[in-house]
Amino acid sequence: MQTVEANGGMSGGAADTRPAPCNPVVRLGRGAGRLYFALQALAGILWWILVPLSPLVQDVTLGSLNPALVAALDLPLFVGASALASLGIRWALWVVTPWTLLVTAAMMLVATITGEAGWGALLMIASSVGTVAATLLMYAGRFPVELIANGPFKFRVARQASTRSHLATTALQITVFWGLSLAVVPLILVAVEWRWGLHIDLTPATNASGIALLIAASALGIWSAVSMVSHGKGTPLPAAQTSELVIAGPYRWVRNPMAVAGIAQGVAVGMIANSWLVIAYALCGSLVWNWLIRPVEEADLTARFGAAYLDYQTRVRCWVPRLGTPDRHSLRDTSG
Repeated sequence: MQTVEANGGMSGGAADTRPAPCNPVVRLGRGAGRLYFALQALAGILWWILVPLSPLVQDVTLGSLNPALVAALDLPLFVGASALASLGIRWALWVVTPWTLLVTAAMMLVATITGEAGWGALLMIASSVGTVAATLLMYAGRFPVELIANGPFKFRVARQASTRSHLATTALQITVFWGLSLAVVPLILVAVEWRWGLHIDLTPATNASGIALLIAASALGIWSAVSMVSHGKGTPLPAAQTSELVIAGPYRWVRNPMAVAGIAQGVAVGMIANSWLVIAYALCGSLVWNWLIRPVEEADLTARFGAAYLDYQTRVRCWVPRLGTPDRHSLRDTSG
């Protein structure tokens, strides 16, 4: 059995789930927050220059809203406050952040009710994400990503149970997670894409390619889940983790085959639904997972499995497998 026993390196205390320092998002600090607000202020100025000059820009971003009225509020509260925040003036954050969130909610409502200004609503959603992230950086100096491992998502080793019990739990997890991420959320996004006037037709071959990709990605996801249960004595759920390091099955080629499968499934569903917005949702999810979740997970694995995981980490890539067969020396059977 290709697993590595837990070394108990953190026994007697909580696992250190602080993210690895090599993560680019973790290295971001207050300077990055200030830079974001500077770019946001410049983008706001450019947009307000284009609004009166381009009927198309005004139509797709504001619809029938009165541009003069919106500008009277947005220029000082969004553009001006962003510029002040870029200079390190913290009270400006209490202006630009609530205003951005308020405008985003209002634009989403307008786009949903009228079918107008969909691109404006989408841009404001992106701006809200960036504004909140930059505000957090300017106040805390970093992203407190370790909070991901607390609360309902706190990392816990699964209780001792039979393989059949873990398989049943994993099947339920997959049903719920796939149902939400591959059906419910995409259906909402497709409806939003059409209602907000964001739809762009993809190529005719996209649908068939999406079906093939979905089948392959789903097979990889199931193979990964079964490998985790059968070799790791646990489940893929963070709250019921494996007690052994799994390096069998698809884990011989990449460290996170379930993440690869999930992202590919999301892209495939977008291709089948002819929805660029669903594809973007899947790709954005990959960035969130890689930059925020993966470092926390890898810190936990390092704390629990020590040198065994570090050796595995150096020999097996996260996303893209190395050419050729996996290194059998690094993936040797250590179960005795």
